[in-house]
Amino acid sequence: MLIQLTSAPLLTNITTNVQKLTLRCSRVVRNPARKYCQKAEKEGARGIPYSKLTIGVPKETFPLEKRVALSPAAIQNLIKKGFNVNVEENAGAESKFVNDQYTSAGAKVVKTQDAYKSDIILKVRAPSKEEVGNFKAGSTLISFLYPKQNPDLVKLLAAQNMNVLAMDMIPRISRAQTYDALSSMGNIAGYKAVIEAANAFGRFFTGQITAAGKVPPAKVFIIGGGVAGLAAIGASKAMGAVVSAYDVRPAAREQIESQGAKFLEVSVKESGAGEGGYAKDISEMSQEFQDAQKALYAKMCAESDVVITTALVPGKKAPILITKEMVDAMKPGSVVVDLAAEAGGNIETTKPGEIYKYNDVTHIGYTDLPSRLPTQSSTLYANNISKLLLSMGANDHFFLDHEDEVVRGSLIIENGQILPPAPPPKLDAAPPPPPKAAKKDAPPPDKFASTLRESFLYSAGLSGLVGLGMISPGPAFTTMCTTFGLSVIVGYHTVWNVTPALHSPLMSVTNAISGITAVGGLLLMGGGYTPTNSIEVLSFLAAFISSINIGGGFVVTQRMLDMFKRPTDPKEYNMMYALPAGAALGLYSTAVMSGGYPDIHQALYFAASLCAVGALTGLSNQKTSRVGNALGMIGVSTGVAATLGLLQPSMENFTQMAAAMGSGGLLGSVIGKTIDVTRLPQMVAMFHSLVGAAAVMTCFANFMLEQPHFATDPAANVTKTFLYLGTYIGGVTFTGSLIAFGKLEGKLKSDPLILPGRHLFNGTMISSYAAAGIYYMMKDDPNTGLACLGLATAVSGTMGVTLTSAIGGADMPVVITVLNSYSGWALCAEGFMLNNNLMTVVGALIGSSGAILSYIMCEAMNRSLTNVIFGGLNIGTRAHAGGDAMKVTGTHTEIDVPGAVELIAEAKDIIITPGYGLCVAKAQYPIAEMVEFLKNKGINCRFGIHPVAGRMPGQLNVLLAEAGVPYDIVLEMDEINEDFPETDLVLVIGANDTVNSAAETDPNSSIAGMPVLRVWKSKNVIVMKRSLGVGYANVDNPIFFNPNTDMLLGDAKKTCDALLAKVKQHFGEE
Repeated sequence: MLIQLTSAPLLTNITTNVQKLTLRCSRVVRNPARKYCQKAEKEGARGIPYSKLTIGVPKETFPLEKRVALSPAAIQNLIKKGFNVNVEENAGAESKFVNDQYTSAGAKVVKTQDAYKSDIILKVRAPSKEEVGNFKAGSTLISFLYPKQNPDLVKLLAAQNMNVLAMDMIPRISRAQTYDALSSMGNIAGYKAVIEAANAFGRFFTGQITAAGKVPPAKVFIIGGGVAGLAAIGASKAMGAVVSAYDVRPAAREQIESQGAKFLEVSVKESGAGEGGYAKDISEMSQEFQDAQKALYAKMCAESDVVITTALVPGKKAPILITKEMVDAMKPGSVVVDLAAEAGGNIETTKPGEIYKYNDVTHIGYTDLPSRLPTQSSTLYANNISKLLLSMGANDHFFLDHEDEVVRGSLIIENGQILPPAPPPKLDAAPPPPPKAAKKDAPPPDKFASTLRESFLYSAGLSGLVGLGMISPGPAFTTMCTTFGLSVIVGYHTVWNVTPALHSPLMSVTNAISGITAVGGLLLMGGGYTPTNSIEVLSFLAAFISSINIGGGFVVTQRMLDMFKRPTDPKEYNMMYALPAGAALGLYSTAVMSGGYPDIHQALYFAASLCAVGALTGLSNQKTSRVGNALGMIGVSTGVAATLGLLQPSMENFTQMAAAMGSGGLLGSVIGKTIDVTRLPQMVAMFHSLVGAAAVMTCFANFMLEQPHFATDPAANVTKTFLYLGTYIGGVTFTGSLIAFGKLEGKLKSDPLILPGRHLFNGTMISSYAAAGIYYMMKDDPNTGLACLGLATAVSGTMGVTLTSAIGGADMPVVITVLNSYSGWALCAEGFMLNNNLMTVVGALIGSSGAILSYIMCEAMNRSLTNVIFGGLNIGTRAHAGGDAMKVTGTHTEIDVPGAVELIAEAKDIIITPGYGLCVAKAQYPIAEMVEFLKNKGINCRFGIHPVAGRMPGQLNVLLAEAGVPYDIVLEMDEINEDFPETDLVLVIGANDTVNSAAETDPNSSIAGMPVLRVWKSKNVIVMKRSLGVGYANVDNPIFFNPNTDMLLGDAKKTCDALLAKVKQHFGEE
């Protein structure tokens, strides 16, 4: 009965608790379950609280070891978690961590025995046999141990009734990367190996061309593509060496090539990938493979200046890879570095721990390379070991959980019992797709603010026009301003209608029309058959180089337009456009000879201006493009004729003019006829430089001619102003175009050249230009004026160099369009300077068209023009959130040519998205032939072109047209992006940034918000590239690792040739 009475309240209490628990569980929907899970874990936490444990950090006693297990920063984190830490006196001295730093971090500095009597001892090296007796029973040791190589040491530690975890046994799984001290030390060892090799090598690693002669770069051969090998590759490449590397694991190829090294292969195909991500022992490979590998090593040793080996096999002596005979065949002065020296060495002649010379080959066999960078090594090791320690257990309790793969993999001894090897770790599951950035609803538009802003703009514009009238020196200036304004508006509305496929011909025809700068030269020319003074020389040169633009520009435009012609197009009779040109020139000649029509010259200038407008309008679509080119030719020829009629030069002077323009036009035509189509961007840049140079020459010539009249000319200030502006714009255009030409031609590196303090330097240049301009306007002295113009030319030329050099290769389409715009404004300045309507109209058309094309290119990258021009490096799009970019991880899938052909043959709808890599490889010809073949087989093939693909607007359209691809299957990004989900297969050829999904999925990516071709939405994607390397934007591309993407790596031309051959073979038409 007593039992019943006692148990009744107990049962009631249990029932009440169960009801409470049930009620709590029923509220899961309204209350986060996480709160209850955390509470339950805390109530039932296993292990020992951190606050009851002391960590000991003894000083390393291994010879030459300078590292220490914990840094002051790591100790501070451990103490915050509750641990007590004892550090042996001067334990970190060799790593430059003094006792006071440890004390400040919260640790106690103690004697040796006190450090070893701690509950948990953290070391770098395995303890010596003498040190084993210092440990107390039941304590835990974490350090490098290498248990398979040190079985006697393991038994001694077990006899101390300890727990021992080996840092070298941590399994290679994704979660354990933070604790992977082997990788941390391997990274340092690889870097330091290159530094030691460079120190022992008798030449530069990088190649140089000096006044004393050419110095070739060092050839470095690296065996092993693990962490140490990749670090050695990176360091060698950074120092300018030519690097080759080899690894028996095929998967290492991608990482080796991504570091910029050449991946070497043996003739026998056999995988050497072992367990845990390591390579197999060479003895496990076939004899045929071993022989082929030895032959490769012998060949590379004989050719290389530096050989670095990194091959290790867990639990075994390092394999001998480089024999004595191979070393004997090396060049005198060569260097070998054996990173496996501590495990016996990969090189037969290595002496572990020593540096010495054998057969005049320096052998570096240091076993303590990480220890030779002790501060860096200790910092990384401390991060690894402290994070490993904090991962053992939960809720601030230390516990050795056998269910934890990391703990079980590294646990060698537990409570004095030697444990069997841990089972191999489970493969990591595929990472979940990255979360999509939350979209924020745009705030409602503030109509009042936007209207107020617009009203201020209109007020400023109208007030500015009235102000121009107030400072106008005469009606001629206001008339010219009217002409300029209307021309800008016409150019603005005309260029917006040009189809993107014709952007390249548009730029070429504006290049030709900008040769109207020749008119400026003609107006200032004098003398007889030859120039007689500096003014006439400058004018002659201006006319000559302007004519190069005219001849070359029109010829290239016609070549481009002819490429777009289809066999089914009707026959054209473009020669008929000579009739209106002949009629206008004939009627004009008659009127001039009669002498009774003084305004006939301006009328013909007006006709020439309208033809220039017609040229741009005609380039708006394929059907009228050839008419546009013809109108451009008529406009330039009538403009030049009107100038000659206005001047009515003597026969001698006319001969000089004809010689200048005839020779220039002939030279330009020859260049335009012979230039390779892939080099069009650099030719356009070169022609831009000629316009800039012509503008500068004309400004100088006009100043020397008009300066004596400035004192009496009411429009002198206007003339001087535009002289100064024309000189500046022309100088920037000239040098900037030359730098762009050098980058596009490969004469200069395409990488941005970021000079220290460049913005301050450019600001100083602009300030000096403005100050010189004020002084120039105040003085009438000819020498002062010429000096100021010379300074303006020097400043503008320097700024053209610095601004263009700071822009990378990926932004060249914008650079080309900006320079095109500059050339127009330079021509415009000449028009105001010489009071010439034709030059003003044409200059305004070109300037506005170039500005609009620049805007279109920037919008295609979601960047502002100032970001491109002044950013230098890719500093991010307007949508860039500013945080760290998402890490792209995963495993890519490679495909070979036969596999790619199978996918092509199975597809019904294919889209090809080419990039600049197609231009470089000239792979458009086999692709065009393959597309034609597939279309005949009933497979729908189209091309998708990104606006900034290539190195100038519309370049890829021209290249495809040259190869015979019909322009009606070449679609722009906006036209084709919605079709990708319904597409069976996309072939990405040489493109990267323009198909990068990070632009849409990662707000922290530097290309966030950039419009891209959504190729990843198709059913299958084949990416054809040389390697998995990043593009010009330096952003990893997630689509490479998508399950529907296959990588077909190799040279685009060779791969496309192979695809064409295999496709024909597949369909039985070899």
